[in-house]
Amino acid sequence: MAEMGTSAVWHDADKSWEMRELPLPELEADAIQIRVRATSVCGSDLHIWRGDGIPEDAPPRDPFVFGHEMMGEVAAMGNKITTDSLRRPLKEGDRVAYSYFFPCARCYNCLRGEFGACKFRMGRKPLEEWPVCNGGFAQYYYLRSPNYVFKLPDSISNAAAAPINCALAQVYEAMHLGGVRLGDNIVVQGAGGLGVNATAVARELGASKVIVIDGQKPRLDLAMQCGATHTIDMNEYDTPESRIDRVMELTNGIGADKVIEVVGFPAVVEEGLKMVRMRGTYLEVGHISPNSFASIDVSTMVSNQVRFYGIQHYDPWIIPNAIDFLERTADKYPLTSVISHEFPLDQIDKAFQTAEWLGSQTGSEVTRAVVTP
Repeated sequence: MAEMGTSAVWHDADKSWEMRELPLPELEADAIQIRVRATSVCGSDLHIWRGDGIPEDAPPRDPFVFGHEMMGEVAAMGNKITTDSLRRPLKEGDRVAYSYFFPCARCYNCLRGEFGACKFRMGRKPLEEWPVCNGGFAQYYYLRSPNYVFKLPDSISNAAAAPINCALAQVYEAMHLGGVRLGDNIVVQGAGGLGVNATAVARELGASKVIVIDGQKPRLDLAMQCGATHTIDMNEYDTPESRIDRVMELTNGIGADKVIEVVGFPAVVEEGLKMVRMRGTYLEVGHISPNSFASIDVSTMVSNQVRFYGIQHYDPWIIPNAIDFLERTADKYPLTSVISHEFPLDQIDKAFQTAEWLGSQTGSEVTRAVVTP
């Protein structure tokens, strides 16, 4: 196995990427070294890249490596590893999907079986603290213990597999926690990678209507192919009031049973809460940026008895179910079409510039860009 790998290091100071050769971490007995093959530019990556939520007068962040929505091949295994997490034989070269965070398995929440809510969940250490090749936008990713890794079927391509551990797994968890039921009316705010996956999952769970809101026609068209019954184009319905009225019209004046937010801008939350029916549920997934403040009339939430769920991460069982969902519905929903562009690691700047949809002309054609380290 290689001893060095290339990482794409982001520099806040001059808004630039640096290709840096870094050593691989020493392999522990219960760890797995992954050779990353595909990493999506997730919406949350765009928030990080833009610096959303960071005050303009704040000092630049230290150089760092990010990227989390990924898949890869087993490059090396510690001597305690012989199988994947479903006890299927695992060997070097096997293609796998895996969680990119590591629950401690010992805190109060983990002991209750809520691994996605681990109080001490571990991600990557800062580059300054641990200068090794380790990231989604890097050639290698280190799965330390406890890790959850699952073999991929040959029918799922590398690019299609990359969103499994975030876009698909995250909305699957949201729908599970939100209790989406047969006959529900669902609103999906945003038709990017998470939104299109949320549309297909909601439809497969038996939703009666799936209403998708976005401002980019290619994304709305893909959402229709992936189970949406109605779309709301923000270019046509160009005010929050008009979009809320349209949701009410489509739900016979009742409102949505569940609204899921996957955009990550506070104004979207203010709008979406007004689309929820009395005792309906709002599923908040999109906000990862600091200082994301929304103006909410709490008395209205109380009088309408709105249930509000903030959701980040997921429990390990979600990943194999997401793999099965993607394989089982391959002929039903073109979810693999979520991936529209692929770039090598040394063109990561172009990948982000292309994926950027906020005020961008090229972004109107992009559903998900993938970097192939």
